[in-house]
Amino acid sequence: MARRKPNIEELLNRLGYRFGKPELLDEALTHVSAPQAAGQSYQRLEFLGDRVLGLAIAELLFKTFPGAPEGELSRRLAELVRRESCAEIAIAWDVGPYLKLGAGEAHSGERRNQTILADVCEAIIGAVFLDGGYEAASALVERAFQPLLAAPRRPLRDPKSALQEWAQGRGLPPPTYSVVEQTGPDHAPKFRVVVKVQGTDNEFGVGTSKRIAEQAAARSLLLREAVWTEEEHGTA
Repeated sequence: MARRKPNIEELLNRLGYRFGKPELLDEALTHVSAPQAAGQSYQRLEFLGDRVLGLAIAELLFKTFPGAPEGELSRRLAELVRRESCAEIAIAWDVGPYLKLGAGEAHSGERRNQTILADVCEAIIGAVFLDGGYEAASALVERAFQPLLAAPRRPLRDPKSALQEWAQGRGLPPPTYSVVEQTGPDHAPKFRVVVKVQGTDNEFGVGTSKRIAEQAAARSLLLREAVWTEEEHGTA
């Protein structure tokens, strides 16, 4: 059965954007190996789109998390602009069938190559920026990345590190941890740990190792002080 030629209208619908200069989208979909590239591959648009994406995500994070400190915003930014996230967006847009590749690349499965998909994601953002300006590109980024914004796949930081940063930001000494109780047999112990931060009430955590108990104690203090929320960080 002959393969159905991809309909560019379907891609445009998924992007939610109409190009005044369709040649920009064509360039964004053209790999350097394609015969028709002739020096007009997506590489320059990718360079531009990478910068536009960073600014648009930074602006979106700034508005979405008004109480977040700079360190958290930076970690969220790094999570969202990483190659894997951009490739995921390109997959959601289903850009693979529209890529213009050299014969060798097309036959070796490069339409599913994570690096190429991530590059094309950024190139499309760059193309929208050139075609419709920053507002159009920012709107595209917000539509595409909003689901990832709400639920990052990797922990932004562990509770102990977050608590130490919080204490440091308030000019306080680092938190201290002490084992207050150890129960259970040697092969299956349970530890109860207290964490102390100057100027706050102590908090406790329980775990099957000192490290786990310390993380649990730090997390409890962060939640109690409203530095973290249950909605954002889930259950322990």
